[in-house]
Amino acid sequence: LMLFLPCREFPGCGNIVTFSQFLFIAVEGFIFEANFGRKSPAIPVRYYFMMVAMFFTVSVVNNYALNLNISMPLHMIFRSGSLIASMALGIIILKKRYSVSKYTSIALVSLGIFTCTFMSAKQVASDSNLHEEDGLQVFLWWLLGIMSARMGIFQETLYKRFGKHSKEALFYNHALPLPGFLLLAPNIYQHAHAVLFSQSEPFQLPLLGLSIPIMWFYLFMNVLTQYVCIRGVFTLTTECSSLTVTLVVTLRKFVSLIFSILYFHNPFTGWHWLGTALVFLGTLLYTELWKGLG
Repeated sequence: LMLFLPCREFPGCGNIVTFSQFLFIAVEGFIFEANFGRKSPAIPVRYYFMMVAMFFTVSVVNNYALNLNISMPLHMIFRSGSLIASMALGIIILKKRYSVSKYTSIALVSLGIFTCTFMSAKQVASDSNLHEEDGLQVFLWWLLGIMSARMGIFQETLYKRFGKHSKEALFYNHALPLPGFLLLAPNIYQHAHAVLFSQSEPFQLPLLGLSIPIMWFYLFMNVLTQYVCIRGVFTLTTECSSLTVTLVVTLRKFVSLIFSILYFHNPFTGWHWLGTALVFLGTLLYTELWKGLG
């Protein structure tokens, strides 16, 4: 929701939101993880540069999807292949083999998310003029999902080789890309996001009695919630397989989608209920809950 609100008000604000997130996490990691640069990394920095190239690309291209006025639900459709991509890359690169229930669960979750997002995006897709000639955009977002899955596989292999260092990975994945935002500075300046943010309606901070532009409040809350979320994801990457991490992140996005539908009073049809049921059933299959009950 903290991302939906700024992007709904200013659809092109993705870069300043992402930069704020990266800067906050990098400063926090520099102080508490890198000990002001005095602590050497356990994983060689050259591997982080490879990971950062993928991570930064995924984050920034994500923003340009929003800059094109593609809706959040429609954007999720393009990314709904990440689960299947993660499973496929695990089979190809890591030589993994999965049970029939795992294949079935991933298919059900993907189908459920696709159903919900497709029904939510039909009207917005027509409003945003996404026609057949825009098929290249669709293909690029599918590639983005594959790149995200490949990054998860790469992280999994690094942790097996060098050990589990989630906080270190979190810091370097956000500190190393910061110079890259210089390339985006003209875009941020051109859209004058900071000025637009400052001109938004005032918001009274509870208990403090201070008034700030509401868009800056949204940005601050987004940075805090994103920090909690991304730290949890990086911790999860050290404890679970890349496929499990992808499933958890996908389910988190799905819950956000359902919450946004309810919060913004969008129609919740029978198709949405069907999609939700498929996601729920697929998740139960993946966790193999019935084995623990047997």
